[in-house]
Amino acid sequence: MGVEMNGIAHIQLTVNDPDRCVPFWEKLCHFLQMKTLIKGDGIVYCIGSRTGILVSGASDENRATAFDQNRAGLHHFCFRARSAEDVDAVHDFVVRELDAKVIHAPELGKFAPGYYSVLFEDPDGIRVEVNHVPGRGHLGDGGRLGPGGKGPRSER
Repeated sequence: MGVEMNGIAHIQLTVNDPDRCVPFWEKLCHFLQMKTLIKGDGIVYCIGSRTGILVSGASDENRATAFDQNRAGLHHFCFRARSAEDVDAVHDFVVRELDAKVIHAPELGKFAPGYYSVLFEDPDGIRVEVNHVPGRGHLGDGGRLGPGGKGPRSER
C-alpha cells in the first residue's frame, strides 16, 4: 500500500544572481497569491497557494557554474493553475512585470487531454511552467491511466 501526497510543500532553488533572482521570485510569488515569510540578504521564502518557494544565493565558490537543465538535477517545475485563463494571466504578468524569457507562450500541448501551458525562465535560466489540465487529466475519462485508457507510454 502506498501513501498519496497532497502536493509539494516547498521547492528550494539556489541561484547565481540573487540580486536579480530574489526580486523576480518574490514578485512572481506575490502574483501567485503567496506571501513573503522570510526575506534577507540574498534570500526569500514565500508561502501560499498550497506550496512554498525558497530562493537563496549560491555560495561564492559555486556561483561560476551556470544552471543547465540537461545536467543531473532540476529540469523545470510546473505550477498547476485552476484555469486556462490563469495560465494566460501568468504569461501576461511575467512578460509585462518580470521581463522573463518566455520559452513558449500559452499553448495546447499533447501531454494530456486539454493540457495548456506557458514556459518561461528566471534570470538564471531556471525554467518554470504553469499549466492547466481540465478534469482529471491522465487519470480521467480519455486519459492514458483513466478507465479504458491506453496505459503508460514507453517514451516521453
